[in-house]
Amino acid sequence: MMVQFAWLIPLLPLLGFIIVGVLNKRLNVAMSGGIATAAVFISFIISALIFGEVAQEGSVPERVVLFDWISSGNLSIPFSFLIDRLSVIMLMVVTGVGTLIHLYSIGYMSHEQDHPRFFSYLNLFVFFMLLLVLGSNYIVMFVGWEGVGLCSYLLIGFWFKNIEYSNAAKKAFIMNRIGDLGLLLGVFLMYMTFGSVNFSEVFSAASNLPQNNTAVTAICLLLFVGAMGKSAQIPLYTWLPDAMAGPTPVSALIHAATMVTAGIYMVVRSNVLYALSPDASSIVAFVGIATAFFAATIGLKQNDIKKVLAYSTVSQLGYMFVALGVGAYQTALFHVITHAFFKALLFLGAGSVIHAMSGEQDIRRMGALKKALPITHLTFLIGTLAIAGLPPFAGFFSKDEILAKVWMYSPIMFVILAITSVLTAVYMFRLYWLTFYGEFRGSEHQKSHLHESPGTMTIPLIVLAVLSAVGGFIGMPELFHAPHFLNEFLAPIIFKTSHEEASHTFEIMLMSVSVVLLAVIMYATYSYYVTKKVKPEEDSEELDSFAKLLANKYYVDEVYAALITKPLDKLAAFVYKYIDQGLIDGTVNGTGTALNNVSGQLRKIQTGHIGAYVFAMVIGIITILVLTMII
Repeated sequence: MMVQFAWLIPLLPLLGFIIVGVLNKRLNVAMSGGIATAAVFISFIISALIFGEVAQEGSVPERVVLFDWISSGNLSIPFSFLIDRLSVIMLMVVTGVGTLIHLYSIGYMSHEQDHPRFFSYLNLFVFFMLLLVLGSNYIVMFVGWEGVGLCSYLLIGFWFKNIEYSNAAKKAFIMNRIGDLGLLLGVFLMYMTFGSVNFSEVFSAASNLPQNNTAVTAICLLLFVGAMGKSAQIPLYTWLPDAMAGPTPVSALIHAATMVTAGIYMVVRSNVLYALSPDASSIVAFVGIATAFFAATIGLKQNDIKKVLAYSTVSQLGYMFVALGVGAYQTALFHVITHAFFKALLFLGAGSVIHAMSGEQDIRRMGALKKALPITHLTFLIGTLAIAGLPPFAGFFSKDEILAKVWMYSPIMFVILAITSVLTAVYMFRLYWLTFYGEFRGSEHQKSHLHESPGTMTIPLIVLAVLSAVGGFIGMPELFHAPHFLNEFLAPIIFKTSHEEASHTFEIMLMSVSVVLLAVIMYATYSYYVTKKVKPEEDSEELDSFAKLLANKYYVDEVYAALITKPLDKLAAFVYKYIDQGLIDGTVNGTGTALNNVSGQLRKIQTGHIGAYVFAMVIGIITILVLTMII
């Protein structure tokens, strides 16, 4: 059985990392990229074969134990993999989308001198991401969790000579560490409560507890803190937009398709715990809907093509957490899959635009790129329609399903999420029209060098465009009386919860209103940005107060700097000056100085006269005798 070879899936990218990293400068970009891409592609083939076995009726989860890892007292943690329906879906997404992004990177990084380091980092990231989704316990998962955080730091700061990029990498690393501490505390509490960190044992023991058990709720909230950091939710979201400092393939791989969905995966994997804690689940839903709406409003006034997509990612992750919070775990994973397709497509399409524009990322300097970049334009349009939720593109099915689930949970939350969906369409069509239509607003030099990207970049765009167009059919609404493949596939491993389903009448109304609103938004944005040729303001000072607030991202970074960063900097300066230099260094250096001074004085006793030494010996002997007699 192929399941027994599951260890090869993460091993191959690890070998790719080692080979490319060791050979380094001896490889040209085709060789380093080819080795890295082949490693992930073979992992995808093995994943597909295992997926086929697991999909067979009657298949049961299997644990592949590689070796005994940690054994202390009653604690036993093997280094083992869990092959079940959830892990194989994530394997397909990570390796499938990962292969396309690796292939794209060969063309995108062709002029980069340090390409072996880039491809080795990409392979290392995929290795850790595969560990995260394959681990059969929270500790193996945590190893992968920390590993992708490390690789995120390395890839965001790939161009480390640029101080802003280095700061963005450090920001991502530190904010992820905050979340990771919560996750680790949750795992500690889990072991104290259940005596194990293995998925099967923890979930089996938890299922016997009543709802809203205090320990289970605390565990869920701590785990969610980890998810907030990794999946960029309020208040730990500001690292992700800054992470656009990395090369565009990094944005597509880490911040669209894989790493940022780690928090979603962890909650879905822990669905038994969250189903037993409605209180914790409500908090998850609240944070998710706040993040979705908040990030969508910011996206309306961003002019960096990658920043718009970054805030879109934060918003879409909020959608997924809302689905998790209302208990629609399959629906959340459904959106993870469709989002991986269309957001990877959009980021890679943005990379193709940036490549053609000689590095320009400001959409105010673009326009009229439709003719010069026909493949990029068409695929980007498909990605835009998918994320906006136009049928029959992938995003329509998953977003419609989330909205339907939320309607049955809370009509108020439904309204907020529906407004967020409208905002998504507005900022995405704004981005699309300003980039590909109207007049060219760049320089003459850029205009003369406009060209479509090479095949290594356009082929992944085409494949992702096809997936974005048809990927939603794995989750057809019940209204169409078609099988919902994903729900049926995941049913054996999702905790059974009793949820009412939205009526067919509501489904029809939701779909109809969605299509009408999208048509209105497309027409209105086209009329505004193309027909009327309204250009975005060149300076935020030209904006009205609220638009300026959105353009400056609600000044959240400035608030964090004022309330957290600057006070900590001052505290660190105080501790350094008075505690480190004053007390610690003063004590250590003072001790050395005092000993030098004392020894300098004692050295004067050594006169070199034998008579003086004999006299001192006699005095010493007499003193000893006197003390002996007295004592």
